[in-house]
Amino acid sequence: MEVKSGYKQTEVGVIPMDWEVKRIGDVVDTDPENLGNNTNPDLVFNYIALEDVDRGFLRSHSEQLFATAPSRARRKLRLDDVLVSTVRPNLQSHLLFRREDGNWICSTGFCVVRCQKGVTHPGYVFFHLFANCVNRQIEALLTGSNYPAINSGDVRALEIPFPAYNEQAAIAEALSDADAFIESLEQLLVKKRQLKQAAMQQLLTGKKRLPGFSGDWEVKRLGELAEIRSGGTPSTTQPQFWDGDIPWCTPTDVTRLNSFKYLFDTSRKISREGVKSSSAEIIPDNSVVMTSRATIGECAINRVPVSTNQGFKNFTPFENVDEEFLYYLLMTQKQGFITLCGGSTFLEIGKAQLIVFEVCIPTTKAEQTAIAAILSDMDAEIAALEAKLAKARRLKQGMMQELLTGRIQLVHPSRSGENAAC
Repeated sequence: MEVKSGYKQTEVGVIPMDWEVKRIGDVVDTDPENLGNNTNPDLVFNYIALEDVDRGFLRSHSEQLFATAPSRARRKLRLDDVLVSTVRPNLQSHLLFRREDGNWICSTGFCVVRCQKGVTHPGYVFFHLFANCVNRQIEALLTGSNYPAINSGDVRALEIPFPAYNEQAAIAEALSDADAFIESLEQLLVKKRQLKQAAMQQLLTGKKRLPGFSGDWEVKRLGELAEIRSGGTPSTTQPQFWDGDIPWCTPTDVTRLNSFKYLFDTSRKISREGVKSSSAEIIPDNSVVMTSRATIGECAINRVPVSTNQGFKNFTPFENVDEEFLYYLLMTQKQGFITLCGGSTFLEIGKAQLIVFEVCIPTTKAEQTAIAAILSDMDAEIAALEAKLAKARRLKQGMMQELLTGRIQLVHPSRSGENAAC
């Protein structure tokens, strides 16, 4: 493959001519500070486990440890330390440590990297831990290993392309800005989901009424709100029962919607002959399909006629019941459904149990529809945020591929000799 002018082929890929491939151990200190046998009984450290880190963010810290206690952690942390996760399944749980408050230590599942000030930028090293060139090196180290982990020596041997320090800093700043935007979207999404959950608890119990509605709600059995049907599976040994034109829903089809409430298609189809030969039924569109075995209470509204396997109970609402309201109502009853399955190693709720299960609902369909509209608007807002977050993550990934390989340079090449990494 021809390499364009100004670039060179290296062991980690094509990089600009003025970049250098270096081993991490040559430009950083690894595991630089050990807590050792500290005997101060009053010294307490915040402990970071591998599980506390997600997508490069410190989501929590597991516990506090006294310095004198027998500890799984002896790595004492400083601002801008890079924590390299070394153990599967947490090999992507890397962290750029940015805390200045308190005393911190981390699990021995991390190798701690401390960059040389003015020579190696910690943010640049951190983002490279997620880059393809580093991941390929780690996978090569793990191949054939009975214990899927790397050690400090492996981390020191990892090779990274280094530009001048000012370019490292510019790249780290750009990717940090992308991370900050992603984190702000994640936090907003958590808040919106919490608000929706609170709204469901208020609106679906009658604790909060919408303007224009009054009067007591009614206690009804689910069998009074909808026709409840089960599903079935045609014989898998009869090919004529399969690959027809009738969507056949399994629990996976619902769970992969990831809280999106409408079901338009399924991964498998059955034939009309398959329906006739089994206990499967065709469920009219705008019904609510609900998982009833193993995973209890996951729901979707089928926008097309479907059939389901036996792991479902399906609700076709009567004329005076809004299907969207029924969907949200059923979603709030999961714990009650699970309670009915208590004592069984294989959770399953039956049709007879659901028919007599009591819920409280508005007396008018108009109020049901109004409540469902509020919750649907919140769902739409959450879906838009999820799409925005997914786009931001894709853009950051694209930025990493361009910036960490030098395809796009943020500092003019004529200044590349300034503060060069050594």
